Amino acid sequence: MQLASAALAVSGYRAERANKHMRVLECLEFTLGLDKTHVAFFDHCRKKRNIAVYEQVGAISDHEAAEMIEEAKQLRDAFATWLASERPDLAP
Repeated sequence: MQLASAALAVSGYRAERANKHMRVLECLEFTLGLDKTHVAFFDHCRKKRNIAVYEQVGAISDHEAAEMIEEAKQLRDAFATWLASERPDLAP
């Protein structure tokens, strides 16, 4: 969520409050150029997290958590590459 929000902010936008988390993730397709499959994966994880936090403890398996961590690392790398290209003045 933080990387998606940062990409949106760097692009000069911010998500409206209604459905903010969903909208921020959807924008990854337009900010970082993520394909719809990856955007759908992150949205699925968002929904699973919501269930795990508010409805059912243990809803996320160790395998799912490990998969999410790997996808998040790849997203972090894609963000760093994108940031260096789009806004080198903001890149570390």
